[in-house]
Amino acid sequence: MVSTRIVNVVATADLKKSIDINAAGKLDDFIHDPEIYGGRVTYHHSDDMTGKVSIFPSGKMISVGSRSVDDAFDDLKKTMGDLVENKLAKRTVLNPRVRNIVATVDFQKAVDLEEVSDRLEAIYEPEQFPGAILRVEEPGTTALLFASGKVVIVGAREIEDLNRTVIILSELLNAH
Repeated sequence: MVSTRIVNVVATADLKKSIDINAAGKLDDFIHDPEIYGGRVTYHHSDDMTGKVSIFPSGKMISVGSRSVDDAFDDLKKTMGDLVENKLAKRTVLNPRVRNIVATVDFQKAVDLEEVSDRLEAIYEPEQFPGAILRVEEPGTTALLFASGKVVIVGAREIEDLNRTVIILSELLNAH
């Protein structure tokens, strides 16, 4: 039995208006520290959010740390709502976009990384990194395979891409 778990969803949205991030940083649940990235970003996180949202002066936002696409989109909407409530932004259609889904998969069987790297042309340099790096051309994801049978998948932009990658890896690893 293969177990898959989403560990991070990165999503973006645009408020389509510049934001006074210094003023935003004074609000509850917002942090603006001039020492972090030269003061060019404010962060938002509250107890009812699953991740954290970075807000830039341009009005662009990045949500990180959520465990689902819906949660990431909700965090972006919550941030916009809090900024609107404090008159630092106007309500707009966000059109959030997923940029990256990171997941872990456990195939629950050992993997011979030397054999996999030879057969699948994966990058495996054990003196530099303990796993094999395999690019899955379609859907355009990357998998980090470990000898334990655990895998980290990065680069999926949709849940379907993630699911397709798991199926492809399962077939590739069982083909031997």
